[in-house]
Amino acid sequence: MGEESTLKAIQSKYEALRADINEAVRRRWAAAEARALGPKGIRLVAQATGLSLPTVRRGMRELRQGIPQEVFRARRPGGGRRKLTAKDATLLADLEALVDPATRGDPTSPLRWTCKSTLKLAEELHNQGHGLSAHTVGEVLHRQGYSLQSNRKTREGAQHPDRNAQFEYLNARVKEFQERGSPVISVDAKKKELVGDFKNAGREWNPKGQPPRVRVHDFVDEELGKALPYGVYDMGANEGWVSVGVTHDTPAFAIATIRTWWLEMGSVRYPKAKELLIIADSGGSNSARARLWKVELQHLADEMGLRMAVSHLPPGTSKWNKIEHRMFCHITHNWRGRPLESREVIVNPIGSTTTAKRLHIQASLDMSNYPTGIKVRDEDMEALNLERDDFHGEWNYMLLPNAPSPPSR
Repeated sequence: MGEESTLKAIQSKYEALRADINEAVRRRWAAAEARALGPKGIRLVAQATGLSLPTVRRGMRELRQGIPQEVFRARRPGGGRRKLTAKDATLLADLEALVDPATRGDPTSPLRWTCKSTLKLAEELHNQGHGLSAHTVGEVLHRQGYSLQSNRKTREGAQHPDRNAQFEYLNARVKEFQERGSPVISVDAKKKELVGDFKNAGREWNPKGQPPRVRVHDFVDEELGKALPYGVYDMGANEGWVSVGVTHDTPAFAIATIRTWWLEMGSVRYPKAKELLIIADSGGSNSARARLWKVELQHLADEMGLRMAVSHLPPGTSKWNKIEHRMFCHITHNWRGRPLESREVIVNPIGSTTTAKRLHIQASLDMSNYPTGIKVRDEDMEALNLERDDFHGEWNYMLLPNAPSPPSR
């Protein structure tokens, strides 16, 4: 048999076996083949398999000396390549330092994700003398508790030049309140839901061949109308409240929901609280520009005797509001494949929503009328006990409770 034929035969055997054998068995098999081929065996086996000459020679020694080896262990205990973080003492600290300025969160906060790409981080680390790939950067970040949001979400809407800075400021504010034991809530309105026998996305178990029958067209039922869920998510307690309105999503409805959450859940969990931090979107009923939102919030501060701090997420980042993926997504999952035929069918599954992390939600139907088009006078705005923060006061501010009027004599 010629040398070329021998190489092909060895290569064929190796390709058939390599997937099912570990390093120890691989080098012994290679050594056995080399010994059978004679003086040129080591060179031929190494050339055919791609194994190094020292590896084949080591296999020869093991066969010759009969050294007992653990067949199912590829390396000695403690052997193998050391982790980069173990070999490079400053790698982790330098990576954290790069991520921190653009990190929307910290290890103890509910806000922890980074907007820097692993490729960008790998380039910056390379400039500091750390040689690792973007893939390895991603693995290290995952082990440190980071996650990278998808491009689809990070590019949502127009990007404000201070967007990242607002996230840093917001996160610092969240941390301050939580360290003081003060409640921090995330609020938002869920999308309106048609009430009636309308198609709802998803699938649910039913007798075979008997799917729920729903309407072909999604025209609003004039009698049942729509349901408007507005939620409050307690970021520290992992619990929330949802009020399901039946008229309009207005600032008055949003504040009424926060009031209900406080009376039913918040005051019980935080009996000594003197302040409350509200994380809200920049638009909708809790818009940073909505005058009625601030007026109603002032009324609530006076009623509850709490300092009402508010931080709005920058424009175009509504999907990063924690209530979206800590509470609303689980409610939607609980509704899947089920026609929302009545208001009770909407409210009851919300209250029964749970997760492996012990999310607890309460819900109720709010039949009150919340009219639109309410005008707020300039005098009402001037009467607000409002303190704006130095950094983007239009996004970060606090409403202080007014002192109660002295009793008349």
